[in-house]
Amino acid sequence: MSTLPTKPRVLLTNDDGPPGHESPYIYGLYRHLTQDLGWDVRVVIPSSQKSWIGKAYHIKDIICGRYYYPREPDGVGEISEQSRPLKEGEVAEWILLDGTPATCANIGLHNLYHGQIDLLISGPNLGRNSSAAFALSSGTIGAALSSSLSKVRSIALSYGTVQHPTPIELYEPAHRLGARIIGHLWQNWGADEGGPRPGEVDLYNVNIPMIPELLSDAGLTICWTRIWRNSYGRLFKAHTPRDPAVKHTMSAAGPDSPDEPPQGTQAGILDKQATPSDVGGLVFKFGPDMTDLINPAASSVPIGTDGWAMRKGWVSVTPLRATFAEPVEWGAESEAEMESKIWKMKL
Repeated sequence: MSTLPTKPRVLLTNDDGPPGHESPYIYGLYRHLTQDLGWDVRVVIPSSQKSWIGKAYHIKDIICGRYYYPREPDGVGEISEQSRPLKEGEVAEWILLDGTPATCANIGLHNLYHGQIDLLISGPNLGRNSSAAFALSSGTIGAALSSSLSKVRSIALSYGTVQHPTPIELYEPAHRLGARIIGHLWQNWGADEGGPRPGEVDLYNVNIPMIPELLSDAGLTICWTRIWRNSYGRLFKAHTPRDPAVKHTMSAAGPDSPDEPPQGTQAGILDKQATPSDVGGLVFKFGPDMTDLINPAASSVPIGTDGWAMRKGWVSVTPLRATFAEPVEWGAESEAEMESKIWKMKL
């Protein structure tokens, strides 16, 4: 195995787009990666919200880009058609692409910074990416899968929304914890056979619940997990475009958006307005009921899964193969077995 640097060169991407109301986390993590860890971080992100898009590539699109210049305190900045020197107060030059997260990862690795990246970090996502129902739809994980298929170590990081809105005072401790977990994984990357990088785990999926315990001296328990193999039902509802009251059914950021109710999108105006004739009109809009996914019954969530950890208020770290699977030996079936999966080191 080749010798890797102590401080990796990082490509940071996400699926929530540039800093703003529905992308509140990427700039804070960027600061912690560059300032706390001292890492060299390049940023290539979608120019707009791209949640729930998975590992898609829009293969017939022409991908255009622009330059973005984040500023303190929240990363909101100026867009430029041309690269230019930083103005006073600007922190860095980022790149926005009119593409999916997986597209941003691939172009960043192979076109913009070819041969210059040791680690891809995707996130932090606004909302959890625990369980199969979320993970298989996640643009955040999709970017990490794309990168791992390019033989680059990859980590997907998500902040699970628990309180609506998430208290701002939880942002910084989540960033600090996320950066420490990423640093630990980089220094202690796991073993797995048969993948793109011989002998190594392909990628990790990390979920941090945004709960008050982040502020405590003890912090959150961190544990190794596997994906909860859950399911979902109907994701779309009949849409009646003639009625302006139903134009908005869900934020583009998905069910954990600050604009969504805590229990997820519920049966409501669309169900009341849509009739059999509306269904026959073949007009539908994304509007799932996420109650059982965001707030599942304890009896429905298997011990040792990422959904189980999130429900307990623990951080889940799931090693993944770039085949939508985990290494088989990482599983646990009981509370006693989970004891060996809890991280004992102090980060």
